[in-house]
Amino acid sequence: MGLTGKLVSETSIKSDGDVFHEIFRHRPHHISDMSPDHIQGVDLHDGEWGTVGSQIFWKYTHEGKKEVAKNIIEAIDEEKKSVTFKVTEGDMMELYKAFKLTVHVDTTGEDNVVTWTLEYEKLNEDVSEPHTLMDLCVNMTKDIESHHLSADA
Repeated sequence: MGLTGKLVSETSIKSDGDVFHEIFRHRPHHISDMSPDHIQGVDLHDGEWGTVGSQIFWKYTHEGKKEVAKNIIEAIDEEKKSVTFKVTEGDMMELYKAFKLTVHVDTTGEDNVVTWTLEYEKLNEDVSEPHTLMDLCVNMTKDIESHHLSADA
């Protein structure tokens, strides 16, 4: 395997896809209330919520360990309902030279699909593919969906 890679995962959700996109764009600091087992806190370090260039600090649990990540919102596409985060500091940077996460919501028709894309460059061949980080993203997606479905009930 090479040092660079890409993982993609799609998850169908029953909750409103527009709301899901809005959470990641404007209100990621609310995710810790919706997915407390996975996300313990999201703080704005620089810029404004929902704007390209803003720096966000995440506290999360990965493989049973408390970890942190600082990232920059690299891109927002309202038409495609996507937000791209580039990790700049934190625990992931001990294993990866570069790491980007893109969350995209497809709201075509009645079906809503959340797609996570992880693009990365490992520091060396001994570093595993980030499947457990993808699992974290998918589980967080399910938690957010459950939160919204129970709120709508």
